[in-house]
Amino acid sequence: MTENEFIKYLDELGVEYNNDKLNKLERYFEMLIEYNKMMNLTGITEKKQVYLKHFYDSLTVIKVMDLNTCEMLCDIGTGAGFPGIVIKIFYPHLKVVLVDSLNKRINFLNDVINELELKNIETVHSRIEDYARNNKERFDLVTARAVAPLNILLEYAMPITKINSYFIALKGKEEDNSIYKNALKILNSEIIEINRFKLPFEESDRAIYKIRKKGKINERYPRKPSEIKKNIL
Repeated sequence: MTENEFIKYLDELGVEYNNDKLNKLERYFEMLIEYNKMMNLTGITEKKQVYLKHFYDSLTVIKVMDLNTCEMLCDIGTGAGFPGIVIKIFYPHLKVVLVDSLNKRINFLNDVINELELKNIETVHSRIEDYARNNKERFDLVTARAVAPLNILLEYAMPITKINSYFIALKGKEEDNSIYKNALKILNSEIIEINRFKLPFEESDRAIYKIRKKGKINERYPRKPSEIKKNIL
């Protein structure tokens, strides 16, 4: 995906852009490649592939969610900032929290935030299980991209999601509902939509889950990592 092709697909998605946003995205790409030489941020480094598999893919969140209606977003297991940083560039009104367990990645994200002069965005160096225990029902949108199976992701994400708000999981392909239906029940949540599509050009499968938190959930969630591994929902 060239930059011009990227812009074309922004139009198809309905994402507003200007030169400032596009320039910030380009600088983000440059920093990603520069820092990737020193640490493992991504295995995808060719520019067309970064624009397709990281930048465009991150923005497909809007296939299921109008981001203009959101105020606070938490991107869990954000890694090199996907989708959180990309969403922040194009939707600057959002207050964004990026959570990741690896400090090297947090340092990279802080440098990106400073370089791009992004406001109302913070990074948190923490396991999401630990962060969630102290930030329950804080966010009206939680995102995760390629972090873990959905039954595990639900236990990470739903405690920090406000009641009647949403968790968006970006997946490479659709998961069997037998894997996560028990977690949905325990965590008082429901799938509103599964948007299935093919990534442009390479035609690889994508599935975006839009999940609503229906009401209060048991205070014991999320459990400690050892408990989650021992007894997955």
